[in-house]
Amino acid sequence: MKENNEAGIADRGPLADLKLQLQSIIVGQELLLDRLLIALLAGGHVLLEGPPGLAKTTVVHALASGLHAAFQRVQFTPDLMPGDLTGSEIYEPANGSFRFVAGPLFHEVLLADEINRAPPKVQSALLE
Repeated sequence: MKENNEAGIADRGPLADLKLQLQSIIVGQELLLDRLLIALLAGGHVLLEGPPGLAKTTVVHALASGLHAAFQRVQFTPDLMPGDLTGSEIYEPANGSFRFVAGPLFHEVLLADEINRAPPKVQSALLE
């Protein structure tokens, strides 16, 4: 019985390693970290709510870092446009064509800060 409970470092999987890395950065938030990892495994999204200073941005940045994923934070404001999130076509006069420049929505981990302040058109762009 004791052998099963004392798994060595080599026996841990990548998820356990990620959790240990997150625990070294975010202390005392075991439930939050567990739920983030569950959402990650389920391929879902996470809504983090709370007053300023609870390390919401830090935990998302740490998660992206632990996953070696592209991270982007977007501050939602009333003047934000859908193209600011999705990206846009940029004209290149040298070759007379347009080139698509991807917006923050194409990052692997996106932190949408103050999403409630976004105009309806921007919120609908998130749902597409």
